[in-house]
Amino acid sequence: MPASTTTTTVLTARAFLLDMDGTIVNSDAVVERCWRRWAERNGLDPEEALKVVHGRQGYATMAVLLPDRPMEQNYADNKVMLAEETADTDGVVPVAGAPAFMAALAGRPHALVTSADAALARARMTAADLPMPEVRVTAECVGASKPDPEGFLKGAAELGFAPADCIVFEDSEAGIAAGRAAGMRVVGVGPRANAHEPTAYVPDLTHLTVTAQADGTLRLEITG
Repeated sequence: MPASTTTTTVLTARAFLLDMDGTIVNSDAVVERCWRRWAERNGLDPEEALKVVHGRQGYATMAVLLPDRPMEQNYADNKVMLAEETADTDGVVPVAGAPAFMAALAGRPHALVTSADAALARARMTAADLPMPEVRVTAECVGASKPDPEGFLKGAAELGFAPADCIVFEDSEAGIAAGRAAGMRVVGVGPRANAHEPTAYVPDLTHLTVTAQADGTLRLEITG
C-alpha cells in the first residue's frame, strides 16, 4: 500500500479569534442533553433540532426551529436554557490539543468570541481547565448572533487589528460563515467544520503549532 503523506500549511496572523464550544471546549454532551429536552418540550424531533443548534445563540436557534413563534418567547426560553447549561458541566472537557494551543497563545493577541454568555463561558472554560482570554466577546456584547460577523469584528477591534490580520478558529457552519463575512481567514476544527469551506481544516487542535515571530506575528503550522 502507498505510504501515507502528511501535508503542512502555514498561515501567519497578528491575532487569533477563538470560538469556544466545539473549538477549544468539547461541550457536546451538555448541549445535546439540554437541547433534546427543549425540543421534546416543544414537540420537535430532537435529532433534527441538534442539526442546527451549534454556533448560534439559543434564541437564534429557536427562531430557526420555530419560525412562527414570538421572539419574546425565544428570549425567555433562552434565559432558561443558559441557566440549565451553566449548571451542567458534566462531560465538559478540552478539545484534544487545546491546553497546549492555549498555552502557546499566552501573552499573545487573542480573544474568545462565543455565543455563550459570560457566566456560561466561564463555567465551561473552568470545567475544561483552560485559561480565560483577557479579551472576550460573549453573547451580552453583541446585538446579532453568528452567522452575523459582529462578534468577530468586535474582537478584532478590541485587540486593535484589522480583520485581514486575524484568523478565526471555528467548528460550526454559523461560526465559519461569521468569520468569512468578517473578512477573516477561518480554521475549521472538528467534525462539523470541514463541510463548510473553511480556509483550512483540522480534526482537532493537536494538528496546530503556534510560534511567535520576531516581528510580532503568529506563525500557524497546520499538519494533516
